[in-house]
Amino acid sequence: MFGNHPIGIYEKAFEPHISWQQRFERAAGLGFDYIEISIDETDARLSRLNWSKKQKKELLDASWNSGISIRSMCLSAHRRFPFGSKNAEIRKNAFTIMEKAIDFAADLGIRIIQLAGYDVYYEDSTEESVHRFEEGIKWAADKAASKQVMLAMEIMDTPFMNSISKHLIYERKINSPWYRVYPDLGNLSAWSENNSEEEINKGIGSIVAIHLKDTIPPTEHSPGQFKSVPFGAGCVDFTARFGQLEKLNYQGPYMIEMWYKDGTDDVSEISRALNWLSSQYERRIL
Repeated sequence: MFGNHPIGIYEKAFEPHISWQQRFERAAGLGFDYIEISIDETDARLSRLNWSKKQKKELLDASWNSGISIRSMCLSAHRRFPFGSKNAEIRKNAFTIMEKAIDFAADLGIRIIQLAGYDVYYEDSTEESVHRFEEGIKWAADKAASKQVMLAMEIMDTPFMNSISKHLIYERKINSPWYRVYPDLGNLSAWSENNSEEEINKGIGSIVAIHLKDTIPPTEHSPGQFKSVPFGAGCVDFTARFGQLEKLNYQGPYMIEMWYKDGTDDVSEISRALNWLSSQYERRIL
């Protein structure tokens, strides 16, 4: 479908109340190579970081039996508990979550933790919050290095980290082989100040995985739409980006980011998106 690229699917694309065994079976049936697990800001998903060895082994057994691995983690919990918060207790939680996420990834063989590029989310950004964010990411990269887990920054839906160029400033400062970038093509393409082609050219040596998602750009009259935009209805030129990435010899995975909608058939919706994106890959400009 996508040449030799591994292809993944986001956990949240599936109906939320099914078991992990069912998620793996559905992903396998659709032809995926792996699932990206979510550790978001909800208490339910945050509690996964406190799983026992038995619970982790049950997940690994289900993964092994299905032939579908969990290769990456979307760690969006730092939206609720950001490193840059002015609240000391929130910052303490940010560090705890990060350390537990690295341990969780190491235990389950997860290769990449995608980080949320927010210094703060529910507070106003300040010089102090930006400085605390940088300190937190540097600390996290050192922790990840000790467990051989890759941290990769997502290109975001807010101006703070909405380009690869902005990420590269931090990458140079942190100077760790365990801190790289995980672009979301939708978010990267949505911002008018970005030239997606130039951004990918700049960052190709640091890209460890790519999210496939469509978006509707923000304007002075609209906040845009960064989630649940049907593929093909947004601004991303998928054929051009696939073609560019092939020319640049990108060999990493593509991960389809989708969200389940109540009352829909998750397998049908995912299959439709997968087939559409596969057709765009086949039409890529080489």
